[in-house]
Amino acid sequence: MNRVVHLDAPQWRGPDLQELVSKVALGEQDAFGQLYDAVAGRVLGLVRRVLRDPAQSEEVAQEVLLEVWRTASRYQPERGEVMSWVLTIAHRRAVDRVRSAQAASDREQRVASQAYAPAFDEVAEQVEGRLEREQVRRCLKTLTELQNESVTLAYYRGFSYREVADMLNVPLGTIKTRMRDGLIRLRDCLGVGS
Repeated sequence: MNRVVHLDAPQWRGPDLQELVSKVALGEQDAFGQLYDAVAGRVLGLVRRVLRDPAQSEEVAQEVLLEVWRTASRYQPERGEVMSWVLTIAHRRAVDRVRSAQAASDREQRVASQAYAPAFDEVAEQVEGRLEREQVRRCLKTLTELQNESVTLAYYRGFSYREVADMLNVPLGTIKTRMRDGLIRLRDCLGVGS
């Protein structure tokens, strides 16, 4: 029997993640293996963009996937796609790791600085840094709401342009235009040469 393939027909793109999560929630290990294979690469990619450290990224990615295994029963399809749910867990874990590392570094610096009086130049540099951060905040307020949202998601939350487009349900070209226009506006506001 000859099979007719329509070019317009939607192509199969992999396992049904929602079905897999339902099975994982019931404790099916094979389903978890399939879910793992389907999402692990994107999880590691996102975590690596946030952490920038390969070893820590792998560790956090494993923690994320373990959390997916343990919390699969809490997934609510009406609140979003499975991949979005998993990547949200991954992003939160990665940010938590960054914050934890920053807190440890801050504690070490406080202990070290208790016996050290900063030189004048360090104080001046801190003041300059604060002034620059305040100027960036002021300039961000000059952006349109859409530009500000796009720039914030990309540069402060670590999402790629494609992820920002998916999150905002806007075409990728529109996001690129918003980002370009927003960054030009920031450059001009900050007085940075092109």
